[in-house]
Order: sequence, then C-alpha cells, then structure tokens
Amino acid sequence: MRGLYRLLTRWWTAFALAASLALLGAAHAFERFGGLAPCNLCLKQREVYWGAVVIALTATLWHLVSRGSRGTPRIAAFLLALVFTTGAVTALFHMGGENGWWELPAACAGGGDVSLESLAALALGTAPVQAPVFCDAVTWRFLGLSMAGWNVLISAALAVFSLFAAKRPKDARAPRP
Repeated sequence: MRGLYRLLTRWWTAFALAASLALLGAAHAFERFGGLAPCNLCLKQREVYWGAVVIALTATLWHLVSRGSRGTPRIAAFLLALVFTTGAVTALFHMGGENGWWELPAACAGGGDVSLESLAALALGTAPVQAPVFCDAVTWRFLGLSMAGWNVLISAALAVFSLFAAKRPKDARAPRP
C-alpha cells in the first residue's frame, strides 16, 4: 500500500492529467453519443478540467524533461488542488440548483453560443433553433446523483489527492540545495 501511495504522489500530475482527460472524454461522450446537451454550468465545470489538463501536462512534461527522480513539482500539486476545489464548488452550486436548494442565476436559463453573430443568424432564419438547456433540469441520474453530484465527489477526491501529493513524504520531495 505504501508503494502505491509513493507512486501516486510522485507521479500525481500524470495521474491528474489522465483523470482530467478521462472526465472530459466522458462528458463529451455523454453529449455526443448520449444526446445530453450541456447547460452553462456544465460547460463551466468542463473549463475547470481543461485548466487542470494545462497544469498537469506542463508539470508532467517538466518532470520528464528535467529528469526529476523525486517527483513532480509540489507547486503543481497545490495548483491542481485549487483547480479541483474550484470544480467541486462549481459542481456543488450546480447540484444545489438542480435540487432546489437555491435559485440559479438567469444566465443558467439556457446553454449554447450567445454572440452577436449567432443572434443575427437566428433572426435571419439561417441558424437552427435549439431548445435551451436549463441548469436546474436533471437529465441523467445514477445511484441517485446527477452528473453534477458525481462531479462534486470526483472533484473533491481529486483535490484531496492533490493535497496529499503536495504534502508527500520527505523521500519523495525534491532535494534541497
């Protein structure tokens, strides 16, 4: 068990990169193959994972290029903890709106691209009319949790693991000068 912990904390950014890409892939698969269009808050939750991909990829590449034998930079793990915590808070806000715990803002009334060009195309009749996707409508549940609920749990777990990686044992830290 200790060996698995050391492996996970030494290569946390690579694991976080794989987890973020897997979650983004699952979200896009639900959209593409499952027909579940994302709402505005769903898209915000995806942005968090794209941020995690950038941080984790940069730190992992840095580790590989610098031939670091003691793990990836701790600052990257702290940044990932902040990013995943942001994702958990965003997903919790979304889940609370879905469950009627609080009122969601008016911007959550519909998803999709809202720009001057898209509005002009819609007014001219050259754009397809799409039904708005409401953030408070749950379109999929598994074991009683919506996608936002699962995202709360997954993002919180990734944030905790990121903190463990940032506070890893002394033998896994970079040597001090």
